[in-house]
Amino acid sequence: MKESQDLLIEQTAKTPQIDLNQLTGELIISGRSIPENAAKVYEPVLDWVSKYILKARPTTNLRLNLEYFNTASSLWLAKILKALIKINEPDYVLIVHLYLPLEEYDEMKELEDIKEAFSPISDIFIDAIPSVGIKVYGTTDSGEVIKDTLVFI
Repeated sequence: MKESQDLLIEQTAKTPQIDLNQLTGELIISGRSIPENAAKVYEPVLDWVSKYILKARPTTNLRLNLEYFNTASSLWLAKILKALIKINEPDYVLIVHLYLPLEEYDEMKELEDIKEAFSPISDIFIDAIPSVGIKVYGTTDSGEVIKDTLVFI
């Protein structure tokens, strides 16, 4: 099988920057995601991920730093997560990094609060082959990370 190429999609006013790196296992989606045609934006990402999981890195970092996303985007992000949990290596790790405004981060005081807040996506991980963790960051308005918490599911 041919080695996957990296995928870089530049950010626009309505679409996020997408930077998927085969060599490092860093998959970054950042910015705003309110495209009129979410399939046009995320179908190439899902295709790339489907190839990536065949030769995944031992640690894959999916970094979701989205200030806002619409329902159509969330459906595509769920598809991408469902593909990533099929990395067929039980000793591998998938870490989903979520960046939140500091106020929202501070509202989640306990580990159970964090698990409950992310139960819609953590339900996706029930049948995951690799170990899955969610790392939540509290950020300032300028995007600086002030606090973080790691939860393994």
